[in-house]
Amino acid sequence: MRISARAIIIENGNVLTMFRRKIKEGNTRKYYVIPGGGQDQGETLEETVIRELKEELNVDIQILGYVGSQEYQDTRSHFFHCKIVKGRPTLGGEELERMTQENYYEPRFVSAKDAEALQVAGYEFVALAQNKQYTSLPTESKEK
Repeated sequence: MRISARAIIIENGNVLTMFRRKIKEGNTRKYYVIPGGGQDQGETLEETVIRELKEELNVDIQILGYVGSQEYQDTRSHFFHCKIVKGRPTLGGEELERMTQENYYEPRFVSAKDAEALQVAGYEFVALAQNKQYTSLPTESKEK
């Protein structure tokens, strides 16, 4: 199972998302995700989310709390409420290198109220983050 860590960043009632557009064989798929990515071997979930946001969006973040996890197909995503302490979200890392018209990435703030209607993956954790409803991290948070 692939393990990922994602950052819910809320500013002025808007949540930071990564807008994706994939065009394959003439079919266009558009969707939004909470930014973050895969855990590297020997890395804690906290280290993962901090590294991924730095690589992906060129921002330094502070973790405010852990809000939960979700399994989908072969991935378990862990969600952290975070705030940006340095920088403004601009595309970087592998996402910038891989970006084409057919494989498009764009950081976007969207209204937290619209997150569900836009079917942002993990939208159910946005309200928990807004209300600071934190929970304990799973005891095994480091990838072996």
